[in-house]
Amino acid sequence: MARNAAAPDPRGGARKRDDEKEPLRGVRGKATEATPGTLDRLIHERMRLGIVSALAANESLTFNELKGLLQTTDGNLSVHARKLEDAGYISCTKSFEGRMPKTAYALTVPGRKAFERYLDHMEALIRAARDA
Repeated sequence: MARNAAAPDPRGGARKRDDEKEPLRGVRGKATEATPGTLDRLIHERMRLGIVSALAANESLTFNELKGLLQTTDGNLSVHARKLEDAGYISCTKSFEGRMPKTAYALTVPGRKAFERYLDHMEALIRAARDA
């Protein structure tokens, strides 16, 4: 079955395809809020979780530092950083060091709050799984 094809719902009918669900992307500069009790899918994606985690542990990181830490390509990092930036979770500052361009990223206040909610949610899931 195709990845985004509607799959049958065990209760009958068809579930929504992945691309029919509510968008997670926010307007540039405005954070998207996850519904209470739901996992923030914007952060949950592996590369974006790595970006947010690295920035939570550092005041800021350059594009090349993030690229090295996450062992990814320029294009992959750019795409995922842009999604986080569009949601307002990270900020991007471009400057020059001599004649070389320098791009630096930092976690925003809404981004830190979203990451803390994500961690709280994951901790609750882990506790529930251990108690089961």
